[in-house]
Amino acid sequence: MPTTARPRTMRPARSTAFVALVAAAALALSGCAGGSSATDPTDVDPKGDIVPREISWLLSRPADGGVITAMEQIADEYAKDHPGFSLNLITTPDRPSYIQKYETLAAANKLPELFDTDATPFAQKLAKQGRMVDVDLLLEDLGLADSYREAALNYQRFDDGSLYMVPFEFQLEFFWYNRSLLEDAGVTVPATLDDFPAMCKALRAKGVTPIALDGQDQWPLERYMAYYPFRMAGPEYIQDLKAGKASFSDPAGKAAAEWLYDLGQAGCFQEGFSSTGYADAQALFTSGKAAVYNIGTWELSNLATDALDPGVRDAVGTFTLPTIDGAVTADNEYVTPSGIGMAVNAKTYDPLVRDFLAFALERYPELYAATGALSPTTSAQTTVPTNATELYASSVAQADGVGPAIAMPWDTQLDPATNTRLQQELTLLVQGDITPDEFIKTMDAALTENVDD
Repeated sequence: MPTTARPRTMRPARSTAFVALVAAAALALSGCAGGSSATDPTDVDPKGDIVPREISWLLSRPADGGVITAMEQIADEYAKDHPGFSLNLITTPDRPSYIQKYETLAAANKLPELFDTDATPFAQKLAKQGRMVDVDLLLEDLGLADSYREAALNYQRFDDGSLYMVPFEFQLEFFWYNRSLLEDAGVTVPATLDDFPAMCKALRAKGVTPIALDGQDQWPLERYMAYYPFRMAGPEYIQDLKAGKASFSDPAGKAAAEWLYDLGQAGCFQEGFSSTGYADAQALFTSGKAAVYNIGTWELSNLATDALDPGVRDAVGTFTLPTIDGAVTADNEYVTPSGIGMAVNAKTYDPLVRDFLAFALERYPELYAATGALSPTTSAQTTVPTNATELYASSVAQADGVGPAIAMPWDTQLDPATNTRLQQELTLLVQGDITPDEFIKTMDAALTENVDD
């Protein structure tokens, strides 16, 4: 991911050797005798002296991103009053490589004091084995629980509602659009998801690419797969799907497949979208060649400042995920991720780790918000850059009005094998190479094969 603010990235198709390695690591994790921790995960205030030493954080974030920059400054400040303390950042920005390292270390019971993880089934196994500190209890004990945005914490929770990860980001995902291009085509912002195909056809008739899509990275197209089920059945659908309690042939899954197929038939995405990368997709929108672009507030500096092409700048607006008839989720509930979370190793948790976290989590929001980013807390106000357009401040303001339900990115929910197959089949579906029924049949077979892995 080019920016630290971008939420959980997709996981590209993995090599056979890599899948085998991760599978072996997961097997070792499920059966390892060292799975229990030396510390009670609910003992968030251990007794004893604070003895400075080096502690490590296994990360999956860009080294020059806002999260790491802020935490490095915080660690330096803490070390001034605690000689001998240092924070060792073990950085692997490439997500697939990071997951391999993380799961292998977990299987060997050698995770460091702090480590990044999504709220995946793998991470939940660690939590159930008592290997991660209960973050709900930790934040409550530190007096910080009420300062966090509900949506930021909810994004980190497991399906049972438990919380074992601390968020360091908060994002809102919008559909950015070019007012002038829509007006010229005689269409308005889609009121419902079902309005997308007609909008795309009208824009195509004017020679405009309707929607710019980074198809190369695959996770952006997977976002579209999540939209219809979220509106139709709520966040519970993906929870049930990954647990084998739902199927792609259920009404929500079928509706999603048919909608994606319709988007493809309407020419919603640019020709050759499957080989278009992140930067090129964004350039289609920022150059005025595409009318709509679905991306998050981590791109505010490029889409809502004077960095944007003057010929496009004044025409750019945003709308949030449209609804459907009979939607079970509210208009203010959409994709609002708080990025990959930070877990605390219960085995190595001691008075020093607690004291550093108390200092860091109190100090962090102010430093992070000063970079122009949205803090996962409401205790710090985002600094809007001097070169920002009005859209920057209005986008930031929407963070205070989001609902608690979140359209979770499916690449963080499904098992790796099913997720990889889904990404492959989605491209074929949108290209018209397979029908919705064929897509559903293939995906249900993949789900059945992998759900217990």
